Amino acid sequence: MTTRYSTTEWNNKKAILGETEIDPQKPVNLLIGFHGASSTPENMLVQGNRLKLQNTLMVFPEGQVNAGDGIWSWWEDGPRQSETVNSFVAYTTRIINSAHEHYLNQNPEIKLRTCLWGFSQGGAASLTYTLLGNHNLFKVASICGFLPDFQAPIIEEKEPLHILGIFGSNDEVVPSFLADHALDEMKNRGHLVKAKETNQPHEINSENLQDLCDFFNS
Repeated sequence: MTTRYSTTEWNNKKAILGETEIDPQKPVNLLIGFHGASSTPENMLVQGNRLKLQNTLMVFPEGQVNAGDGIWSWWEDGPRQSETVNSFVAYTTRIINSAHEHYLNQNPEIKLRTCLWGFSQGGAASLTYTLLGNHNLFKVASICGFLPDFQAPIIEEKEPLHILGIFGSNDEVVPSFLADHALDEMKNRGHLVKAKETNQPHEINSENLQDLCDFFNS
């Protein structure tokens, strides 16, 4: 299956699109892939290109926070984290709106199911938007993810969705207890979480990618 990639600009930010032939008579997954902190959508594209997904359209957006030297993050660490996490949620809502508009303009008959996945801070982004975002989601996956500090009003209860969380006991960047805590929080919010602890360091490996394929294709 060949994926055709193109680069566009939404809200003055880069987004890489991955499009394959789809069957509009079946549900179509719109899969948003969040890169890690101080990274680029191209780095996430390298991993996303290894996924073998069925009836899926992909978007690899650029983070909102300029980390310098052409790299980007989703929010700032430190005292402004809560503020920039809230900004991230609004920013991601605009990304999803733009993706829906783009793909539905091409084929208004398709039924898009919005899915999220990410690595490291990108995994945290997928979990955070699940808690705080206002779009209905279908499935969410996090690799080496966590939850940032944020201050928010009472989180609205949402329909439970399936979440896959993969984290490593040898992760030197995101300790396993932080990743495990984040997934427990998702469980406490009523979501259906499959947590998988491996012996991997801070990375995405081929086993992770196969787990993602099985998860999103099921």
